[in-house]
Amino acid sequence: MAEALESADGPQSDEPPVDASLIALRYRHHRARRTRKIAHRQEKWLAHYRFYVVLGVLVAIGSGFVVATLHEIHRLFGL
Repeated sequence: MAEALESADGPQSDEPPVDASLIALRYRHHRARRTRKIAHRQEKWLAHYRFYVVLGVLVAIGSGFVVATLHEIHRLFGL
């Protein structure tokens, strides 16, 4: 009786039907996601690098102003 039901419904398989275009679409999606993740990581590293470079330049300029100001104070007031 069970054999009659299986043959009436068609062949039974445990694997779901596979759509080749869906596989390609998911592959492109994950590849793009991985690429965005790598690009984000690189941009984050560059942002940290730029921050410390700009901070160093600003500290150097500020130090230069402090030294120049102290030099002028010594020159004008003889302290």
